Amino acid sequence: MKFRQTETVAVAAAKASISQASGYRIQNDPRLPSAKKEPRERRRPDPLAEVFDQEVVPMLKAAPGLRSIAIFDELIRRHPELGRGVRRTLERRIRTWRALHGAEREVIFRQTHEPGRVGLSDFTAMGDLKVTVSIAGEPLDHRLYHFRLAYSGFEHAHVVLGGESFSALAEGLQNALWSLGGAPEEHRSDSLSAAFRNLCPDAHEDLTRRYDELCAHYGMTPTRNNKGVAHENGSIESPHGHLKSAVTDALLLRGSGDFTDLPAYRRFIDEVVSRRNARDRQRIEAERACLKTLPARRTCDYEEDSAYVTSSGGFILRRVFYTAPSRLIGHRLRVRLYDDRLELFLGSSKIETLPRGRAAPGKRGQVVDYRHIIHSLRKKPMALRNLVYRDQLFPRQAFRRAFDVLMERLPERQACRTTVDLLALAHERCCEAELAEALDEILARGELPDLARLRERFAPDPARLPEVAVELAPLQAYEELMGDAA
Repeated sequence: MKFRQTETVAVAAAKASISQASGYRIQNDPRLPSAKKEPRERRRPDPLAEVFDQEVVPMLKAAPGLRSIAIFDELIRRHPELGRGVRRTLERRIRTWRALHGAEREVIFRQTHEPGRVGLSDFTAMGDLKVTVSIAGEPLDHRLYHFRLAYSGFEHAHVVLGGESFSALAEGLQNALWSLGGAPEEHRSDSLSAAFRNLCPDAHEDLTRRYDELCAHYGMTPTRNNKGVAHENGSIESPHGHLKSAVTDALLLRGSGDFTDLPAYRRFIDEVVSRRNARDRQRIEAERACLKTLPARRTCDYEEDSAYVTSSGGFILRRVFYTAPSRLIGHRLRVRLYDDRLELFLGSSKIETLPRGRAAPGKRGQVVDYRHIIHSLRKKPMALRNLVYRDQLFPRQAFRRAFDVLMERLPERQACRTTVDLLALAHERCCEAELAEALDEILARGELPDLARLRERFAPDPARLPEVAVELAPLQAYEELMGDAA
């Protein structure tokens, strides 16, 4: 239109880089195209015109948290003639009504993180990964303790076999701090609700005191988010999903979720986390310079209890029966309970380390080591038939299958004697894994174990025995030494 003030329509359109027809159209009506259009009317009648204001709105006002699908199902029940095709229309109408007339929603305030300021801890369940350990052959019921720095994204994960206990938190947190090489100013958690659940007030206060002392040992200020408000711990909650996805991908690339033992699985998790930390190496190194110096030593990451070893060759602790060396019968032991193991002390002397067991709700657990009782069981082999913890006595599935086959095809006394001798052979010759493989092969052929052949097969090889030559010193040498001393 500026060019049209001095030029013709054709010249003005050329200078404005538009067509001559567009120039004449603009001259006749200078309004924008959008202003010329009339609002489009509905192409079909509104199916919710008679029910939305009269029925849906009262439901939204009476129960603001009511889901759209619940309102839709109620409308279909009241008015079947509406049909299920109005669901999306109803959901859009409800969403618009809530935006105009609904309650105020909670606002998430994004935070600026400072280096060396905040470290966060939380637990995440990993049972859906179907990880197995070869010896047990069953899915490993576990979770990960997950530590993360809010600024740099440094991560550390620790495999936890039990629940979200204080010992699991203390061990995982200290492993993370010593792996990092420093401690942040503040440690944030989710109120440790799982660690404090179902505890009496005295036990709750004791755990709280121990947690405060743990943070004080590393110079950290303990903080907790409000109960049930997960987004306050968002810097660790969201990375849970990313870590689990990374572990899932690594398992798929590995081709199997079966591991030889628990340490092998823990090394696998450490490798996955290390690769994730390598991507943020520069930020982690920058934050590491802002962390507090670690103390000279770690603090305790276990619980202490005592147990009395009975004539049954074991003790009961936390509703779990553990076998112990029979020489300890009649002694009271001091026990340190870690997340995955127990350490036994007689006075100040450490004498044994046992894997930690956990009892199912309403039941008792059993952790049995056949090496502790095999010498007595050889004297009374028929005790194996009705032994209370017989199923937990067998160290591998092959021994259990061998016992079942022997009980089917041999008299009970001979079957029990043969099974006990197999366990004794595994203990005396230190060939538990090799003997289990041999038993699998024998049972697969439909044969019974031959003890004589197995003893010969796993006997010490004389060719591998070292030859030890002992040269006795002459007595005159001792006299000379005594003379020199005089």
